[in-house]
Amino acid sequence: MVLSLGIITIIAAALLAGVYTITEAPIKAAQLNKQIEAIKAVTPAFDNDPVNESMEITPQGESVPVKVFPAKMGGKLVGAAVESYSSQGFSGDIKLIYGFDTEGNITGYAVMQHAETPGLGAKMDEWFRSPEGRRSVIGLNPSTSNLTVSKDGGDVDAITAATITSRAFLDALSRAANAFDQLSAQK
Repeated sequence: MVLSLGIITIIAAALLAGVYTITEAPIKAAQLNKQIEAIKAVTPAFDNDPVNESMEITPQGESVPVKVFPAKMGGKLVGAAVESYSSQGFSGDIKLIYGFDTEGNITGYAVMQHAETPGLGAKMDEWFRSPEGRRSVIGLNPSTSNLTVSKDGGDVDAITAATITSRAFLDALSRAANAFDQLSAQK
């Protein structure tokens, strides 16, 4: 009996290891492709390879770096995409990529990963680009706008019934803007 269970366990472990080995490369390729598409979607037009020119910047007051992807046209910086995060989501960590132009205006965002409640927090994918009310962060500049939820005195309307997710989204945005400011100061 013990021998049978031992053999079954070893076979199951070997099968799992084999499946992991087979799927590891395609999963990494899909994640890279998703990242590249997000960078293209959130930044001004560019002719460089932001992924290969990426760098890690630790925003002021933080201990964990974020990844910054500079977008250049003819060798001149035209903006950047910043892969940011927040651990303050309702259901844990969220990961987003935000785009900025050279003036620091938000040009777009892409939700890369989250575990927020479907139908509530998951609305962040569209909510913060909607022109309705004070939802959209697109076109806003973090240095001149109060990018906190209106419930906290800010300029952005929270997702209905998902204020925690909204705060996490804006927390990640603040971290990204801080990193972009540091990039701009280096240039």
